[in-house]
Amino acid sequence: MSGGEDAGRALPRKEAEASREEAEAPRTAGTDPRTAGKDPRTSAADPRKDGRTGRFWSARRVPAAMLALVLLAAAGLLLYDVASVRAHRPAMAWRRRLARELAVRHLDDPWVLAVAASAMLLGVWLIVLAVTPGLRRVLPMRPVAADLRAGLDRPAAALVLRDRAMEVAGVQSVRMRVGRRRATAHAVCHFRPLDEVRADLDSALGEGLRQLGLARPLGLTVHVRRPKKG
Repeated sequence: MSGGEDAGRALPRKEAEASREEAEAPRTAGTDPRTAGKDPRTSAADPRKDGRTGRFWSARRVPAAMLALVLLAAAGLLLYDVASVRAHRPAMAWRRRLARELAVRHLDDPWVLAVAASAMLLGVWLIVLAVTPGLRRVLPMRPVAADLRAGLDRPAAALVLRDRAMEVAGVQSVRMRVGRRRATAHAVCHFRPLDEVRADLDSALGEGLRQLGLARPLGLTVHVRRPKKG
C-alpha cells in the first residue's frame, strides 16, 4: 500500500518537472520578449547602441580651388601656345627653352631631380588630402538617431571642461587642452593638498567627459601645481 502511494505521488512530481522544463525552454532558446520580432543583425548594427561613428570629412575647398586654378592657368597657356604655332607663329620662349632643356639635360641632373621631387611631394600631399577626413577640430558625438550626426568643437569641449574644473575647491586657474584622443588639464592650486585637488579634478573632469556624449571616450591627464612665487 505504501509502495502504491509513493508511485502515485511520484507521477505528479514528474509531470510538474516536465511542465516546468517546457515553460523554461523558450528562455533557454534565447527568445527575449524585449527582442522578439527584431532582426539581430539590425539591432547589432544600430549606432545608438554601440556609439561608434566616423569622423567628419572636410570638403577641402581651398586645396581643390588652388589646384583647379593652377591646372586651368597651365592648360590655358599651353592651348594658347599650341594655337599660335598652328597659326604659323613662333612658339613662346618658355616652351622653346623647356624643349631645349629636356633635350640636353640627363635624368641625374640636379634640376631634373628637384622638379621630380617637388612633383612627387605635391602628389603625396594631394593623396593625403584625398584619403584623410580632415576637420580635426570636430569631435564626433554619439548618434541619437540613424539619420542625424552631431559634432563638438574641441575648443568648446575644452571650455566646458575648464568650467567644470574651476568648480573644484582650491583651484586657482586651469589651462585645458582637448585633443583627438586625450584631454589634458594643467591646474594651479593655491590651497588644499595637491593629491586631494588632483583626485577631485579627476572625478569632476571624468564626469564632464562622460556628459559630453562623445562617440569615442577621451583619456584624461591632470597636472596640478602650486602657483609660482613672486
